[in-house]
Amino acid sequence: MSDWQIFKGTKESHSIEKWPEPPPWRNFNQQEPQKPAKETFQANEKVINAVNMAIYLRRPLLVTGKPGTGKSSLAKAIASELELGEVLHWPINTRSTLQEGLYYYDAIARLQDAQINQGEGVKDAQLNQDKPNKFDIGDYIRLGPLGTAMCSKQYPRVLLIDEIDKSDIDLPNDLLNIFEEGYFVIEELQRLKKHQEYHTVTVQTSDGQTHEVVDGRIPCEQFPIIIMTSNGEREFPLPFKRRCIQLEIKEPNKEELTKIVKAHLELGDDLTQEIETQIQKFYEKREKGPLATDQLLNVVFMLMNKPLPNAKEKEAIIERLMAYLNTTGEK
Repeated sequence: MSDWQIFKGTKESHSIEKWPEPPPWRNFNQQEPQKPAKETFQANEKVINAVNMAIYLRRPLLVTGKPGTGKSSLAKAIASELELGEVLHWPINTRSTLQEGLYYYDAIARLQDAQINQGEGVKDAQLNQDKPNKFDIGDYIRLGPLGTAMCSKQYPRVLLIDEIDKSDIDLPNDLLNIFEEGYFVIEELQRLKKHQEYHTVTVQTSDGQTHEVVDGRIPCEQFPIIIMTSNGEREFPLPFKRRCIQLEIKEPNKEELTKIVKAHLELGDDLTQEIETQIQKFYEKREKGPLATDQLLNVVFMLMNKPLPNAKEKEAIIERLMAYLNTTGEK
């Protein structure tokens, strides 16, 4: 039995002398954060130009490419380099709607809180005098990722709309309306704007901050840097594509793969022969079937592990980690 194995399957309990360090890109320890995306993402001239065009023209960037080509990492690299804060992330599925991206109003929670309060014997008049903000409607409204991105004032936020090709047929066109109009309304607040106390309402944002909404309307002062990713599983309407800057990210070539490995694993210019061999093997194997770049990173990380697996185990590890994505990894 090899020393590199932590779980041994012997049914005998044993302590762990030292817990292994995680891969740098899987480190969630806040005291030892992951490297900034600007240091690991490999942007070529085509990508750089597309991003800058999107910034200047205030247009969303529609990024297409195979899984594992770094589409989502681009958003993090932009936010990191330009110091625009955390990326606002909106993962898309078949049930995603524009409303979900803009805001959520929890009317049920507000009603329940009011009923609980009344059950404790507090009269409405006393509630209004002593605790005027207890059931402030703003406490029950939370902006979604898109809504939060739209309300930034001084500098734009970076918004990642991830895997938009998984959305239903209507979402791309619904997004177009927001992108073109440059504002959205919170209907629940617009209905109350005739009341002076609801002229300005403070709502929650998706990143834990607050934002003041006047008359239920949120104008876009700084158009966000919007990165919409697609795996190319569907076509989008022409009006939608016309209003986007389109970018296709190709799979990295051998030279780019080498740079990616060095950046993520903090390796110097001189790679071991074994690592160079695995890069070449991955590059050649990818021509015959679907492989993602992080599979190569996983292989190299395991080969750098101490203690090392023996030769037979090493071969099995590489075969499993480099299995085509449309297989189970079994022989």
